[in-house]
Amino acid sequence: MKFTHTLKMVAAVGTGAITVLAGVPAYAGGGHGAKPAVRTITTKLSGPFGLDVLSSRVALVAESDSGEVTAVNLRSGRRTTLISKVPGVSGVAATHGKIYTLIGGPNEEGAAPPSKYPPASVLVSDARGKHVRVLADLLKYELRHNPDRQKQFDKSGKPYDALSNPFSMVATRWGLLVADGGANDVLRVDPRTGRVSTFFVPPNPKTKACLAKGAQANPGTIGCDPVPTGIAVQGRHVYISTLGAEQPGAAAIYKLDGRSGHVLKKWSGFTSLTGVAVSPRGTLFASEVLFGAPAGDPPPGFDPSKVGRLTRIDHGRVTHAAVTMPTGLEYFDGKLYATSWSIAGLLGIKDAGRLVQVNPSAFK
Repeated sequence: MKFTHTLKMVAAVGTGAITVLAGVPAYAGGGHGAKPAVRTITTKLSGPFGLDVLSSRVALVAESDSGEVTAVNLRSGRRTTLISKVPGVSGVAATHGKIYTLIGGPNEEGAAPPSKYPPASVLVSDARGKHVRVLADLLKYELRHNPDRQKQFDKSGKPYDALSNPFSMVATRWGLLVADGGANDVLRVDPRTGRVSTFFVPPNPKTKACLAKGAQANPGTIGCDPVPTGIAVQGRHVYISTLGAEQPGAAAIYKLDGRSGHVLKKWSGFTSLTGVAVSPRGTLFASEVLFGAPAGDPPPGFDPSKVGRLTRIDHGRVTHAAVTMPTGLEYFDGKLYATSWSIAGLLGIKDAGRLVQVNPSAFK
């Protein structure tokens, strides 16, 4: 039941990171009129996690640090705030004239950002972001049903780990699907009634690192927490990415039957996946927000812009693209979009988030 929102390199980055950030070009790659490999659509986002591309013109971004849901014009980069004052917002999805917003959960000590909305919940509003109300309480569902069957509390009543910390959400023909990293499950929420049910519970990875002593916080559990983080839908299939408790090689991508949640295929051996997307022809894309992060304190002069990448799996061929700290990921109308610098706020770099378009030439 773990979802880690900290990096070991946070404390030592300091003001030097801001200098590095200022030197990062808005358009990476290309030159002399060539199409850039990574095109920056907009900047100055605050902890952009969730992403929902609605059309060739508009995308919604969930800005966790500022507690806002922002509409971004994909052509001009213009930003419009639709929903505000939702601290810890982690996911967003729009369908049938409604905007659904996902709030992250409390930490291991039960603390959550001050808010008039309960933590680990799904909110709903109209298409303009007005009339926001609570649709579903995911923490309440976890406490009642505990789908991963891990022990929740010690004898004193203190949680062993984060009980519910939903990270991403998509609207599908089967309802809203939510990847709850803290609860180690994927939940289905009825967008009309708010009824919550369990869609998929990933198995615990049992790599060598995951079986090592101290890898699991919850007593009686064997292996790492899977920690689902990303969801994508293509046709009748649902794809789930997992963080794998940030252990090397413990993250995976699952291909599921969208109606039943049964596993059809699995890709394994990844590290710390935070988002997934898929093209109509079956090409997979995954975001690795922590790729390249040092295991301990970063050395002097460490460049945070080198942390993170995207991975593309094209029918067995694996390539990578340099995108800084990506989380939200979506393939729409032949184009791949990603949020970047998503966790820069943890490094003391404010409003550094971006929405980018990643072109095929970026993958090598």
